[in-house]
Amino acid sequence: MGKSFEALLPEHVAFIAKQHIFFVGSAPLSAEGHVNISPKGHDVLRILSANQVAYLDLTGSGNETSAHLAENGRITIMFMAIEGPPEIIRLYGKGHVVLSGSDEWEQLAPKFELLPGVRQIMVIDIHEVKSSCGFSVPFYTYEGERNTLQNWATKQGDEGLLAYWEKKNMTSMDGLPTPIGQKLSTENR
Repeated sequence: MGKSFEALLPEHVAFIAKQHIFFVGSAPLSAEGHVNISPKGHDVLRILSANQVAYLDLTGSGNETSAHLAENGRITIMFMAIEGPPEIIRLYGKGHVVLSGSDEWEQLAPKFELLPGVRQIMVIDIHEVKSSCGFSVPFYTYEGERNTLQNWATKQGDEGLLAYWEKKNMTSMDGLPTPIGQKLSTENR
C-alpha cells in the first residue's frame, strides 16, 4: 500500500537523486485527447523546494507536455528504482512552461547545465508525493547516457533547431498550441 505526503521528505530527495531516468505524464482535458508519457534522462531535474521541482526539457519530435501544461497544468512525474531496493515515487502537481528570454528563465537556467537542444524548462508545483513499493519492477543496470540528441542538436545549430521546432513543436498531436509555438508565431509576425 502506498503512502501519501504533502511535500518531499529528505528520503524522497535522496531517492530521486540516485535515479538516472524519470517519466512525465500529462493529458489534455479532452476525453478524445492523447495521454502522454515521456521518459527523461540526463541530469535535467532540480528540486527547488519541498513542493517544487523543475526539469530542463530537451528538443523532441513532439511537444505534448508543454501543450498540456499550457492548457490545464496537470502533470505527474514518476521515479522508479531499477537498481537497489524497490521503490516508486510519484510527484503530482500543476506545472507551467518557462521559455528562454523570460525573467523566470534567467532565474532558473543557471541551476542547470544547458545541454545542446534545450527547448524549455518545466516547473512543477507539487501538491502530493506518493510512494509505493515497486516490487514488480525488474532490475536493470545503468550503462550511461545516450549522447545522440546532444550530437544531433549540436549539428543542427540554433537555426536548425528553430526550423525543427517550427516544423514539429508548434502544436501537440491533438492540435493544442504549445508555448514555444505561440512565441515563435508572435516573433514571425
